[in-house]
Amino acid sequence: MSTPISNMRPEPDQVLLELADYVYDYEVNSAEAYQTARLCLMDTLGCGLLALRYPECTKHLGPIIPGTIVPHGAKVPGTQYQLDPVTAAFNIGCMIRWLDYNDTWLAAEWGHPSDNLGGILAAADYISRSRIAEGLAPLKMKDVLTSMIKAHEIQGVLALENSFNRVGLDHVLLVKVASTAVVTKLLGGSKEEMINAVSNAWLDGQALRTYRHAPNTGSRKSWAAGDATSRAVRLSLMALKGEMGYPSALTAKTWGFYDVLFKGKEFKFQRPYGSYVMENVLFKISYPAEFHAQTAVECAIRLCPQVEGRWDEIDYIELTTHESAIRIIDKKGPLNNPADRDHCLQYMVAVALIYGELTADHYEDTIAGDPRIDALRDKMNTKENPRYTREYHEPDQRKIANAVQIFFKDGTHTEKAESEFPIGHRRRRDEGIPLLEQKYAANLATRFPRKQSQAIMELCLNQHGLETMPVHQFVDMFVI
Repeated sequence: MSTPISNMRPEPDQVLLELADYVYDYEVNSAEAYQTARLCLMDTLGCGLLALRYPECTKHLGPIIPGTIVPHGAKVPGTQYQLDPVTAAFNIGCMIRWLDYNDTWLAAEWGHPSDNLGGILAAADYISRSRIAEGLAPLKMKDVLTSMIKAHEIQGVLALENSFNRVGLDHVLLVKVASTAVVTKLLGGSKEEMINAVSNAWLDGQALRTYRHAPNTGSRKSWAAGDATSRAVRLSLMALKGEMGYPSALTAKTWGFYDVLFKGKEFKFQRPYGSYVMENVLFKISYPAEFHAQTAVECAIRLCPQVEGRWDEIDYIELTTHESAIRIIDKKGPLNNPADRDHCLQYMVAVALIYGELTADHYEDTIAGDPRIDALRDKMNTKENPRYTREYHEPDQRKIANAVQIFFKDGTHTEKAESEFPIGHRRRRDEGIPLLEQKYAANLATRFPRKQSQAIMELCLNQHGLETMPVHQFVDMFVI
């Protein structure tokens, strides 16, 4: 005789309660976190503006029904679109991620915490315009920066010890969870409503990583985060209308997230929520390349002068890397599209060796047709350095090390070029910030006239001025 299952509704899972307490009760007092969040805002919007040069990105933008304009809706930077906050979140999120150039977090799980800005900025802009229409005070940009810090923290802390990729799930599920949590608060929801919304985010059928890996790598990886952060706004709005939640969404036997999608394991946590992730986030400053390859590209560019014009003399090229890079971006064989190429370690190294640089344009068909690229790829051997792998995971190191060495047919070879911390690492902040600001200025110039670009730049370099500006006025600066 079977034992009946209790229908007593449990208390919310501890993970949900701790998320709610963090989002609603934790006060961010770290000046470094706010300064880094400002840099992150600049860099993330700049990456989105640069992506507007690419028709494969812009075809996804705009309202679902052409010509729709939403009164008091959220505006999409770099465009004239004014949309409902769910669609605006998808637009902004798609722009941000298209070129694989925004920030990165690497741990047991990987991801890009600034993907959350799609939902955060869309929701904050919508709220501000609605409040102004009602004669109320708008949100300030400090509210956006605070939400960014907390979304970074949620996504990053969950990623420290929990590998979703090892069960085949894509990291954008953490974007959905983090965005749902902070957007519910921005919209004025209660703790209970946030728990309801986040429980629904965990219950969603989660995206598979199929579109990030051979032989299926494709452009969905460039809009998946936009999809996740827009879904977060949708779930938050539903919760505010009274939609119920599911308290044991994670722990329910048989039917919960742990049993269905995480092999019965519960989440592990290395540290409590604070502002650690924003303070330690990795910026992609120099190259729009999958982050595990950033230092490899640095090494290849360093070696470029030594191999220029000697392509036929090369016997083989040795790439030394860490386990995560091998699992994600070590590829042989044909590469079918830009999304495939920017997730191929060998392709990125080959371009850097040949051209002495790596830009978004190098992933397009016109460059990919250069026969030297595949010829060099065929000469590359990849191996793991266990120390690189170990120090990649160590909290006090967080290295993303790579080395490149070229061997010639006459028996000579180049130095072994090695780089352990990419330019966007916290350990190289002082070196990286001026370059990040230059990157932002260059990205602004791809979309706006000089006067408009200068006004935006001056504001974004002023911490106090930015934090005190109403959100809708900030976004209006980006209308073209």
